[in-house]
Amino acid sequence: QVQLVESGGGLVQAGGSLKLSCAASGINFRIYTMGWYRQAPGKQRELVATITSGGNTNSVDSVKGRFTISRDNARSTVYLQMNSLKPEDTAVYYCHAQMPYQSPLYWGQGTQVTVSS
Repeated sequence: QVQLVESGGGLVQAGGSLKLSCAASGINFRIYTMGWYRQAPGKQRELVATITSGGNTNSVDSVKGRFTISRDNARSTVYLQMNSLKPEDTAVYYCHAQMPYQSPLYWGQGTQVTVSS
């Protein structure tokens, strides 16, 4: 049974930081591209950042220079370090796993991030 379990969300003031974690089980974590989407109220789900099995990263322009994605294959965990948070970063953040160049295959349950102004 595949499970992606996120943690680390919460309420933070603008300018603050949070670090999200996503622990995977039931998959060969090392071969998957991992990443994070987010969905704000009334908006479509948006891809935030991805990291390939080889460690190559990509992120949406709105978070470049503020968010950093990383992975620990030994712990089957992917992280999202979020700095200089803005109110517009408020959303539910979802971890996902995919094969390269394919759509997300597995999803976590989501973790709420709320940034107050």
